[in-house]
Amino acid sequence: MNSLNQLHAASVLRFGPYAFHLRQRLILEGDRQLRMGGRALDILQVLVERAGRVVSKEQLIALVWPTSVVEEINLRVHIAALRRALRDGENGQRYIVNVPQRGYSFVAPVQDDGVAQVVFESLQTPQHNLPARLTPVTGRDSVVGSLVRQLPLSRLITVTGPAGVGKSTVALRAAELLLQHFRDGVWHVDLSLIDAEAPLANDVLKILDIDITTLAARHALLVLDNCEHLHEACRSLLQTLLDMGPRLSILATSRIPLCVGPESLQPLSPLTVPKPSALNSVDEAMGFSAVQLFVSRARARQHDFTLREQDLEAVRDICGRLDGLPLAIELAAAKIDALALVGLQAQLAHGLQVLSHGRRTAVPRHQSMEAALDWSYQRLSEHEQRALQRLSVFKAAFTLDAAIGVISCAQLPPSTLVAVVEQLASKSLLSMDRSGATLRYRMLNTTRRYAREQLELGGEQHDVELRHSRYLGRTRPNSRDRLIVQFVEQ
Repeated sequence: MNSLNQLHAASVLRFGPYAFHLRQRLILEGDRQLRMGGRALDILQVLVERAGRVVSKEQLIALVWPTSVVEEINLRVHIAALRRALRDGENGQRYIVNVPQRGYSFVAPVQDDGVAQVVFESLQTPQHNLPARLTPVTGRDSVVGSLVRQLPLSRLITVTGPAGVGKSTVALRAAELLLQHFRDGVWHVDLSLIDAEAPLANDVLKILDIDITTLAARHALLVLDNCEHLHEACRSLLQTLLDMGPRLSILATSRIPLCVGPESLQPLSPLTVPKPSALNSVDEAMGFSAVQLFVSRARARQHDFTLREQDLEAVRDICGRLDGLPLAIELAAAKIDALALVGLQAQLAHGLQVLSHGRRTAVPRHQSMEAALDWSYQRLSEHEQRALQRLSVFKAAFTLDAAIGVISCAQLPPSTLVAVVEQLASKSLLSMDRSGATLRYRMLNTTRRYAREQLELGGEQHDVELRHSRYLGRTRPNSRDRLIVQFVEQ
């Protein structure tokens, strides 16, 4: 069971009439060996090593089945088998209790075989500095579950994706579910709040109030949020921590992969948006996570808000224009009481200005969609900014040849443009479609509108649009391209 905490120093743990021999992986009642499956033993080991603490169902599943997708019913079956084997409840003795809405706890005193010392722990709150979550997480159960299962086995996982897709939300939710797993706590550092001029390691250690040697020696999870802000410095810090801390796990969020030795990437896609064919009923539309989030946040602003069948097309259009991005959907839903659905839909047709004035408690880059995109745009090189502006003339997916044919110029010759397009894709500003024979790139609607505004400010809009029209006239787009254009322009 490689995913569990380091074993208790003792080789035998005793509770009631039972002796749990950890190394031999067997349980004796006197001289009689209990017949128990491997998974049940794994579950029991997790609970006994955390005696007195509540272990969530999600954490138990992640620790015992780290590489599999398992339903909660499997856990309940094994818990029931454990209770029967341990005669839980007979003669008033309880071993495993269910804590409603929280998980399971081993409640009997436990002794080791080296010292006649009770190691029973009272219920306690694990150490952490995670921010309080104000709203439920919508549409992310699968990816959060994947992170919870992977983290006990992986040293470094980076959640990647475009601005507003919810990387921080997902990372923090996974960290919450892992609180009981890491003995020395779960610690969050928002790198966007750190001065780029200061040494990164010093600031991180100051926030955590710890020295690097002590941190590296701990069994802890470190959540480093917004690593793209200090990409190179972050890479160096991560390598140092991974080299020094064999029991330290790191969960990072970044719009750019960090490319550090053992890094595993967890790309985060936008929420699902219904197609027009999926608008037959409210129940069917509510099966899509973008609609679920919009309705949830709209009700938070307007308590009597109800999604009706006549509203389905407007909600689908709003969620589609916003690319299923959680931040954009939340900002839009916050205007529902002032604009109503029809007004909100009309405002979104004119640009991103309506997506502003988010929660006062949010960090500045989450106060508006424009601020979130500013955060990415301002960190681009001059070549990258120019290319992003010019690529905004493509309303549909485009090939690299099309990009060269339309936006290359003296400042962006083809040899340079190829590398720049790849860089924009690596920074989550372009998505890649490999489904066909030719690689295609696409810009999210929200990113395209932002880049279009920058293009207009630079005075190049007319020239690039003219080149785009001439290119389309020469290449005579096929039916697939025309359908894509029609869908995007809706």
